[in-house]
Amino acid sequence: MGYQRGQKTIFITGGASGLGREVGRYFADKGWFIGIADVNEAGMAETAALLPEGQSSIHKLDVTDRAQWKQAVTDFGAVTGGAMHVLFNNAGIGEGGPIHEMDDADIDLMIAINLTGVISGTRACFEMLKNTPDSCILYTASAAGIYGVADLSVYSATKFAVRGLAESHDIELRKFGIKSRSLMPGFIDTNIISNVVEGTNQSGKERLEEAGVMVSPVSIIGPAAWNAVHGDKVHTPVNKMAKQLAFAARWMPGRVRKQSVSLASNLGDVLAGSEDQ
Repeated sequence: MGYQRGQKTIFITGGASGLGREVGRYFADKGWFIGIADVNEAGMAETAALLPEGQSSIHKLDVTDRAQWKQAVTDFGAVTGGAMHVLFNNAGIGEGGPIHEMDDADIDLMIAINLTGVISGTRACFEMLKNTPDSCILYTASAAGIYGVADLSVYSATKFAVRGLAESHDIELRKFGIKSRSLMPGFIDTNIISNVVEGTNQSGKERLEEAGVMVSPVSIIGPAAWNAVHGDKVHTPVNKMAKQLAFAARWMPGRVRKQSVSLASNLGDVLAGSEDQ
């Protein structure tokens, strides 16, 4: 079948698993053509197999490589006739731990993927978005971008930065007809929390729930992304945890600090060395 003229399109980074895969599945069910971009070729093939035949394209992409961004976007445009209605700027990784114990390489890679790679994506896709009516950049921020989290300081800082990009670009790019939105999920049941935490016999999900942290099913992310793209709000807290955190950070910051201290060890253990999306 392939891309159909006039069909809506979305280009998804981190599309091989987790949030990217679920958003791709949801938008495909709405009839959209899905560009799946990731470094994980096997995972991209698995995502494509979940979508209607001929309704997706696959693009090998390391978001830290600007040349790969240029090539992936060019290839996607060749398929869609230059149309990109939504850039889901989603790829990211998570690394936890006290700031003084973190490895330089881990810090550099997290910033390169979660921030610099996201900026590179917006720049690489700008012309195509500008030339597509009613286009939108959808960023994946995080509840960790609402209020800083102990033992996740660098990760949290990158998500605060992504939140800032969404706000800035919704103003800056409006004259080009490009909206900017962000998703701010709390913990979602994806690869990031499915593995057993080192030194325990518990999965990350079990560890978080034991600590009183809400973990939501991945199925909530598709409707949240759809509503964000089609709504008027710049930021969309995705689940109850994120909504409560957004409220508390504004009106009860002292309470948030106390909760952060009590949960820090669990969050850091779960996120250490894991993929975000």
